[in-house]
Amino acid sequence: MTDTPGWASPSSSEPPRDGVRPPADAPAAVPGPSAPPRTTSGWGAQYGQPNHGGQTPGRDPYGWDAARSPRPGVIPLRPLSVGELLDGAVTTVRRHWRTALTLSLGIAVVDQAGTFVAQLLVKGRTGASTQLLTLLASLPLTLLLDALAVALLTIVVSRAVLGRSVTAGEAWRDARPRLLQLLGLTVLTTLMSGGVVLLGFTPLLGYRAGGADSPATVSLLFLVGLLTLPVGLWLLIRYSLAAPALMLEKQGVVTALSRSRRLARGSWWRIFGIVLLSRLLAGIVGATLVIPFRFIGLVLGFGSIDRFGDSSQQSIGMMVLTAIAGIIASSLTTPFLAAVGVLVYIDQRIRREALDIELARAASTPEQGTGGNGRADQTPARH
Repeated sequence: MTDTPGWASPSSSEPPRDGVRPPADAPAAVPGPSAPPRTTSGWGAQYGQPNHGGQTPGRDPYGWDAARSPRPGVIPLRPLSVGELLDGAVTTVRRHWRTALTLSLGIAVVDQAGTFVAQLLVKGRTGASTQLLTLLASLPLTLLLDALAVALLTIVVSRAVLGRSVTAGEAWRDARPRLLQLLGLTVLTTLMSGGVVLLGFTPLLGYRAGGADSPATVSLLFLVGLLTLPVGLWLLIRYSLAAPALMLEKQGVVTALSRSRRLARGSWWRIFGIVLLSRLLAGIVGATLVIPFRFIGLVLGFGSIDRFGDSSQQSIGMMVLTAIAGIIASSLTTPFLAAVGVLVYIDQRIRREALDIELARAASTPEQGTGGNGRADQTPARH
């Protein structure tokens, strides 16, 4: 028995099967004898046999036949390139926009409303600490909504990989039993990564709170705080796959953390690069949407250019426009970022555990209770 489960559909009552995959910390080798059996849906015929020899034209370095890899949904079932991961995330939002945007829009409205209320409560009353206190006041709601978004959108993405759709109600029904555990996991990972950084800057905060202001001492303590940033980032990436593992493998919090650590081992830099790139793209989209609203506020007289970047000095009108822009931006970027996280998790399991075979079997079998016909989308893989 290992701690590595097989694939279990999020809506299935069947528990993940243990002992059918190698451990997640095993070398990412090509699965030798694991070609899927013949099925009536033709998946066995379409699946490319592993390449045990040298590379040949049309095959990737892992031995999967890129031209013949099955593609039941938004990604081909083989190890993915960075471009294919991002394309799969965009395709998920585009194909399942009704469910994805409905969920993300509702969450974004509540999130921006909470931030707006927090800004009103502390606006201009705490001087230079206004922005920090606003962030801390809205942090509990943000963590709750982040966990809810990850839970619901993980269900959407996992179905999209199999070529199936899901309604918002079905996503809620499937995600609801895991919400408390996922919230606990979100709080725990935030405390682990953010707590290390906060601990590093605590001496500086204490020194400044005591009224001392020696430039040399401040610089030294600030440098000590900066040294904890890589540690916090390392922890954040190391456990970034825990949420999909908890949702899709139906594991506990501790087991999900262990699964993330095993899956990320040896791939930290790759996962970090993908997360960084996706965050940069989401940030560009968000800024593209927010900045025009800010300029509209300036034109309408809701603020001045001198206060453009100071949220503590914004008028109510500018705050409303900024909240509207934030809702639009979050509605588009939240499902994209969630899809990237789930697809990175699936890609790591394909590379280490031959999950593509289990996915092909799941895609070729109609899911009970969904009304689907079980027919796979046989769109050829794009290169």
